[in-house]
Amino acid sequence: MPELPEVETVKRGIAPHVVGQRIMRVVVRERRMRRPIPRQFAARVTGRQIAGISRRGKYLLCDCTAGTLIIHLGMSGNLRVVPVDKPAEKHDHVDLRLSNGVALRLCDPRRFGLIVWTEDDPLRHPLLNGLGPEPLTAAFSGAYLILRARGRSVSVKQFIMDAKVVAGMGNIYANEALFMAGVDPRRSAGKVTAAEYGLIAKAIKRVLRRAIAAGGTTLRDFVDGNGQPGYFSQRLLVYGRAGQSCHCAQMIKTVKLGQRSTYFCPHCQT
Repeated sequence: MPELPEVETVKRGIAPHVVGQRIMRVVVRERRMRRPIPRQFAARVTGRQIAGISRRGKYLLCDCTAGTLIIHLGMSGNLRVVPVDKPAEKHDHVDLRLSNGVALRLCDPRRFGLIVWTEDDPLRHPLLNGLGPEPLTAAFSGAYLILRARGRSVSVKQFIMDAKVVAGMGNIYANEALFMAGVDPRRSAGKVTAAEYGLIAKAIKRVLRRAIAAGGTTLRDFVDGNGQPGYFSQRLLVYGRAGQSCHCAQMIKTVKLGQRSTYFCPHCQT
């Protein structure tokens, strides 16, 4: 699933091509997404001008005149800028054809993504309301985490992946951040110390910034808004490296936590 760095990379990639442009035509080839696209969708969106692109957690927000498009890329979706006359491929489900001759094209092989139009405050939409703070803001810190973790018996990895605790953290970067912080992902969230949560918060910020700078992670079929792959996978320290040597010479191990593959070094993470 595209995580926060991938979504941020897509946002930055498409913004120069779409901001200030008007949506001239909407083509919906497949309505059966995570939330079915209503018949009135094209009529509601056509003619709107895109004033800006923002991100909340793993959601993209196209800020338009008198409304907002909320977009999620699902498990394997991507959002690309293509020439308006480029033939659609099998899983290209929605085109927003713009006044500058390009189309913003949503591709989603598994159809777990969504594109929703709202004329209300998007941050109060059920999809976004209740999300935790953005991890790259001052609101997210070790002090915040220790307060939220009190009495929690769930593993610390599952805790930091809870979107109500912190917005946008996914499996890849949770693994990497806990390794950087030296904290065993299997430990109960309520038993991690304040000092350790300080290290975890700093590690989360560091790994996300590095991933954004590298253009996201090349896993499955992630590409950015221009169709280019990310390169952070070349720098992953533990994720996907079970059975390989850590820098300490111990073997990296894997377990399942919350049905997600979890990678850690039993020597470096305590």
